[in-house]
Amino acid sequence: MSFKSLGLMTEILRAVSDKGYSEPTPIQKQAIPVVLEGRDLMGGAQTGTGKTAGFTLPLLQRLMETESRHASQNDKRSNNSRNKKQYSKRRPIRALVLTPTRELAAQVAESVDTYGKHLPLKSTVVYGGVSINPQKMKLIRGVDILVATPGRLLDHVSQRSADLSDIDILVLDEADRMLDMGFIRDIRKVLALLPKDKQTLLFSATFSDEIKKLSGELLKNPALIEVARRN
Repeated sequence: MSFKSLGLMTEILRAVSDKGYSEPTPIQKQAIPVVLEGRDLMGGAQTGTGKTAGFTLPLLQRLMETESRHASQNDKRSNNSRNKKQYSKRRPIRALVLTPTRELAAQVAESVDTYGKHLPLKSTVVYGGVSINPQKMKLIRGVDILVATPGRLLDHVSQRSADLSDIDILVLDEADRMLDMGFIRDIRKVLALLPKDKQTLLFSATFSDEIKKLSGELLKNPALIEVARRN
């Protein structure tokens, strides 16, 4: 099976080919078609299975497919507005990837850059332990895809540099680690800021009772995919 047979667009296939990949991993084979259909997904996968590309590739394509819809909505919204100043010209954040650590956030952001290099989408990454101001400047200029750790994301929300009201796709990556690290309260705060009508992808190496409870609250009729780690 090739990446092309999974239904990915030419620009994304070019980026995959540039990276030297020709055949998808088991999780990519299973996850990519499900995400492209717009379904919610619960994925059991560890680091090393290719799961990052498994959600990044179809996420990029979904955003490209909904780009024109968003543009027309924004035009309508600004035309209907009596006070046009109340609507920011900033492009809305449409995909949010939450990760437990800055290392993983940086890795996912690199994947988004690599596979989206032939697309007109903008992305950035925010995490703690570094100055917030450069991150704010990027967010204020506008991004389509935001990769973030929960605590720093909430800092940006409180400082109004991140607006999560237009999110189409939410990815919770390594959800079990986020819960182990005590992020459940922060995650719930973030979830409360997101639209109800969105596509949600949850990845976890283990399916603990807490993960099952969270997925039950978050996911609508999800596809369940589990893969073993590559040798």
